[in-house]
Amino acid sequence: QVQLVESGGGLVQAGESLRLSCAASGTIFRINTMSWYRQAPGKERELVATITSVGNTNYADSVKGRFTISRDNAKNTVYLQMNSLKPEDTAVYYCNLQWQHWGQGTQVTVSS
Repeated sequence: QVQLVESGGGLVQAGESLRLSCAASGTIFRINTMSWYRQAPGKERELVATITSVGNTNYADSVKGRFTISRDNAKNTVYLQMNSLKPEDTAVYYCNLQWQHWGQGTQVTVSS
């Protein structure tokens, strides 16, 4: 029933920015903790950022100061603003709802 659809990925050069979006349906979005994960080739999926229902946020050390997670409950959407992108940020980025549901992922590729 729950569906998460990511968008906004693409190919950019180092130093540029992207904003990822995740639109949720089939859930009472506003009460859920939302997260972004990413998985690079040959690497374990890792938690990038989390935002709770009341707006508290947490970030992985590798993205702190560069990425910002936010949510718009009226649009049932969570965002990940990614600035100063590095080649090391290249991965498939996944939206996650309450540690239970996953989107299909969106590819982010950062070239040197």
